[in-house]
Amino acid sequence: MAKRPGAAVYAGSVVEEGNCTVRVTGGAGGNRYDRIVRMIEESERLNSGAENRAYDLADRLVPWCLGGSLLTLALTGNTTRAVSVLMVDFSCALKLSMPLSVLSAMREAGNHKITVKGGKFLEKLNQADTVIFDKTGTLTHACPTVGNVVPFNGNNAEEMLRTAACLEEHFPHSVANAVVAAAREQGLDHEELHSEVEYVVAHGIATRIGTERVIIGSRHFIFDDENVSIAPEDQELFESLDQRYSWLYLAIGGILSAAIGILDPLRPEAEQAVQNLHGSGFNRIVMLTGDSRNTAAAIADRLGLDDFRAEVLPEDKAVYIQQEQQQNHMVVMVGDGINDAPALSRADIGIAIGSGASIAREVSDIVIAAEDLRELVLIRKLSEKLMKRIDRNYRFVLGFNGLLILLGAFGILAPSASALLHNTSTLLLSLDCMTDLMPKR
Repeated sequence: MAKRPGAAVYAGSVVEEGNCTVRVTGGAGGNRYDRIVRMIEESERLNSGAENRAYDLADRLVPWCLGGSLLTLALTGNTTRAVSVLMVDFSCALKLSMPLSVLSAMREAGNHKITVKGGKFLEKLNQADTVIFDKTGTLTHACPTVGNVVPFNGNNAEEMLRTAACLEEHFPHSVANAVVAAAREQGLDHEELHSEVEYVVAHGIATRIGTERVIIGSRHFIFDDENVSIAPEDQELFESLDQRYSWLYLAIGGILSAAIGILDPLRPEAEQAVQNLHGSGFNRIVMLTGDSRNTAAAIADRLGLDDFRAEVLPEDKAVYIQQEQQQNHMVVMVGDGINDAPALSRADIGIAIGSGASIAREVSDIVIAAEDLRELVLIRKLSEKLMKRIDRNYRFVLGFNGLLILLGAFGILAPSASALLHNTSTLLLSLDCMTDLMPKR
């Protein structure tokens, strides 16, 4: 079959004549149907503990229901009474109401632009007692701006900003964008003088301009990993840097050349969200950030956080979560970036901000699409109401059906009445499970 430019070809196609250039648009396992199959395969693993307990209890009660019917027949010799007992079964209500409750809660979360990937995460969220926040992009809007440029080693501030923008323009990171935007606003054009740049995840950028190595990045990257030195005459200036900023450091030839102060304002709802999370039952709210300790301390104090860790690396976040879990804490991690992926995966419940990196959304258990941290409080309350509904369903199913069995065994209810009441109650309970848990906003 002849193929023209723009036509689709499939894996395994053979070119009989001529040549063709193929662009891959969908790899194995990447199309919609493959994803649906994976979700179905994972659905059992993602069931909540309440659902699994309901299935198990329903299965274990079947022999008891049959035994009760046989016992009634043996004691009374009345077939009608035995059939009345047999008409009542716990399995229907238990196996319908629990999954419907969970699915309805997940649907309701979706109405609030919150994606929950499995029922077990709502159950865990109800049990959680610790919330850990990343800072940039989570507690802040990830829309930083350059607030100050401090030159060192006799350099000029404009030239250092120009050099920093020359490196940072290659990477679509919010801080990099802020540096490039600041250079553009000041009319600082630049030529590509450097060689190929190397991006070190969660650290910074390294390249060469002429014969000198040029690096820009975090304090840990510059001073700990690269062992950059500070000119003696600049030591006092370095120590007096304003801690309101998150500092990005530029070094040329192994000597600190500039510090660029980044302002990343907090989300306006962050303080209220932290207060509400405390009020919803979380005992500890912690912030993990790569910023300096002084900057992190000022933010933690402003938000009323219980603890914080500064100058941490991505692997440090995961280690901290593991330490919390070893102390029997149920941990929720809230993040948005590539650097948060290990921590989101390690936490009992990983919650990603929808505007963040795709890998963060992929490894997380819950994704909040709405740009409002108060949605965390909403999903917490939703999980609490879900577990209360499930407990209520347990009590109703066991109590009401148990009563029907007793009434049937004593001959008060005919088989038809037992079947009608049992099925009607199951239907009404199932309909109730599909109603919203939260009031309309």
